[in-house]
Amino acid sequence: MKRRIFGLENEYGLTCTLNGQRRLSPDNVARYLFEKVIPGARNANVFLENGARLYLDTGFHPEYATPECDDIADLVIHDKAGERIVEDLLHQAEKRLREDGISGNILLFKNNTDSAGNSYGCHENYLVSRDVSFQRLAEGLIPFFVTRQIFAGAGKVLQTPRGFHYCLSQRAQHICQEISGATTSSRSIINTRDEPHADAEKYRRLHVIVGDSNMSEVATYLKVGTTALILDMIEDGFFDRDYSLQSPVQAIRDISHDPTLRETVRLKDGRTITPLQLQTEYLEHATRYVQSIDADPVTKDVLGRWTRVIEALHTDPMELHREVDWVIKKRIIESFMEKHRLSWRDPKVSLMDLQYHDIRPHKGVYFQLVKHDMVDRITSDDIIDRAKHIPPQTTRARLRGEFIRQANLKGKDYRVDWVYLKLNDPERETILCKDPFQSHDERVERLWVHSDTLEGIAAKQDAGIGEEALADHPAKRDTRQAVSYAVFHGSSSNICGGVLKSRECTCSAEHTAYRNGILRTTPRTRPSPSHCP
Repeated sequence: MKRRIFGLENEYGLTCTLNGQRRLSPDNVARYLFEKVIPGARNANVFLENGARLYLDTGFHPEYATPECDDIADLVIHDKAGERIVEDLLHQAEKRLREDGISGNILLFKNNTDSAGNSYGCHENYLVSRDVSFQRLAEGLIPFFVTRQIFAGAGKVLQTPRGFHYCLSQRAQHICQEISGATTSSRSIINTRDEPHADAEKYRRLHVIVGDSNMSEVATYLKVGTTALILDMIEDGFFDRDYSLQSPVQAIRDISHDPTLRETVRLKDGRTITPLQLQTEYLEHATRYVQSIDADPVTKDVLGRWTRVIEALHTDPMELHREVDWVIKKRIIESFMEKHRLSWRDPKVSLMDLQYHDIRPHKGVYFQLVKHDMVDRITSDDIIDRAKHIPPQTTRARLRGEFIRQANLKGKDYRVDWVYLKLNDPERETILCKDPFQSHDERVERLWVHSDTLEGIAAKQDAGIGEEALADHPAKRDTRQAVSYAVFHGSSSNICGGVLKSRECTCSAEHTAYRNGILRTTPRTRPSPSHCP
């Protein structure tokens, strides 16, 4: 599989209840979730030590954007780490509620719809070659995305004018267009947002907003892995079939409403085909492609898992009760309904549907299945826990995460984004990081070495050590320059009047003005020891 940057953005459903009734409005719950919870954050938008971004999105939905990953398994790990990070916020927010005398439980759900019919998303991001036109990508991918829900859907108990029934996808009902620039209205299968956070002449960002938020690690792995494989085929000119749908928006809804997978959709060439047949044809193309290249282990694994899933869907979808979210959930709900003699319209059934997505390990239905080894996994809890603090080591996320970690350790104020790092010091340069594949950068490493050198000098000055004692400093060849830098750039105890605090500095007026904050530019001449005895 080609080396590619992947990212997932998951919005979480948020509420606070007491005895089944809403306790606080969404904006107040969000305030408790973010206020004074993220150290050093001035607002509800912060980058974390693992390189990820955590912020409050439209509609007061906490959103976790994974760090840049170039490995699908890493992406799954960091997506699951996001669940644990958001859970940590939940516990801290509940503690603050109790301190303020407010009773209630904060609930967070990794799903895509609420009881009022609103939808919030799981957005996928793929870095793709600018050499392939956007139109070519859309033509090859839209039929794939429309039918991918047969193994990537999260499942939902849906109320329609014809009653309650079970559908494959939570997101399908809210898709209105094939392609658009909107994410909160007129939602599309593919979004036109093209912010590659990289060299825009070489890369574009494929922003996919049609997918569901998956609890199953295997489903997430397959969702992204199969898409990456299709992208490889398109970029290599291997895939040239036209599966354009007559009405993709109608097709995605019709497919979602039929868990038997028998519903047919019409192609523009006049053929009718089931989603399973169309996915089988995509799989056959992918199999021939993989056989034609020197495939790496990840590509072979994705193809193998995809093959198994499609074969099981042909035989009996319920065979996938350990891997595919909509199957896992359907099996659990039907067992619950049978035991308690319930129908799909019973509120307890809808509650079970919701509890599947509860991110609290002791409450969430999915996590109870994990606990009892009833679902397959890609990773482990220990690895996920480490990913809360450690970024991927082979992408730009490592630079960002290490920068944030060092800044927090040293108590430095800073600003970061996907493509830059900046210490909040007017004398420090902004470090642009435009290459998402670059995990090491001498500029970042020099920044902290230089900072450590200056802090060491300042500490010695505070201890009353003169310039002579600095002669044996490891950076002695730059000592004069370092001392001058410390003086001119506002060290807390500088040489001019700092070493001998009882003596008045007799340096030039230029130095005195700089020291007193009147002159903001570096003086042209250095202080002389003869002037500062």
